[in-house]
Amino acid sequence: MEKKISVIVPCYNEEESLPIFYEEINKVMKEMKKVKFELIFINDGSKDRTLEILRELAKQDKNVRYISFSRNFGKEAGILAGLEASVGDYVCMMDVDLQDPPHLLIEMYQTLENSDYDCVATRSVSRNGYSFFRKLFTKWYYKIINKISKTPIVDGARDFRLMSRQMVDAILSLKEYNRYSKGIFSWVGFKTKWLTFENIERVAGTTKWNFWKLFAYSMESIIGFSTVPLLISSIAGILFCIVSFIMILFIIIKTLIFGDPVSGWPSTICIIFFVSGVQLFCLGIMGQYLSKTYLEVKNRPVYIIKETEKDVK
Repeated sequence: MEKKISVIVPCYNEEESLPIFYEEINKVMKEMKKVKFELIFINDGSKDRTLEILRELAKQDKNVRYISFSRNFGKEAGILAGLEASVGDYVCMMDVDLQDPPHLLIEMYQTLENSDYDCVATRSVSRNGYSFFRKLFTKWYYKIINKISKTPIVDGARDFRLMSRQMVDAILSLKEYNRYSKGIFSWVGFKTKWLTFENIERVAGTTKWNFWKLFAYSMESIIGFSTVPLLISSIAGILFCIVSFIMILFIIIKTLIFGDPVSGWPSTICIIFFVSGVQLFCLGIMGQYLSKTYLEVKNRPVYIIKETEKDVK
């Protein structure tokens, strides 16, 4: 029986990369003659000609589908939309900038067809093109998340992977609003084989990620897959209560025995500022968890579709 692969490609302002990607993925599709394909492009509120190019591709190629959002909802929303729209026996996700080599799809498919793996995922073993601070931040992020979370996150893991329909259905059964796909892929389980490759520069255009976006994304993963920060804030509160109690006893005893009044205005102010800072830090941690809960209970849709290839006349 002929199998079908759904390829999900999130796009945001990728007018330069799209034609190059389409050409490259077509080479792979021609080589995999015994497999049917559907290319599902997600236009995540692009402000350039991305949508126009997708309309043209959908007109000339029946294998091309697209979903265009009403605004920019983020890559996680794009991944979810693609997964929900996919109908293939296998589902692949890759970036349009060719940092995910399309030719690896051949090896991925052969692995799933000839083994008992449910997923073939990729990870980059180098960080060529990253700044020093981004490399350092990324290194420490993986160390921290794997220390405090019960859900393992593989160092260098990319979204580029090929999954069985069973695994995709398991992912779609998770209805949370705050999504971190790398964590979700790991949490649902299933047997995964990892392929490694050297990090590749973008084929065109510029990256949409900066340090602060990456930092916010990392916080999303930590809050979504670990409650250790709440434990840290609780322990900090207990420790400061103990230290405060000891200091109160020390001051009382010192005053009663030596008749020495408490002095030291500068040191008192420093202590107040320090303790206040710790309190605000702990409140900030609790606020982050509370804000995520607030977003979940509002039950808003993760994305809103404005247009699909079916609207093209």
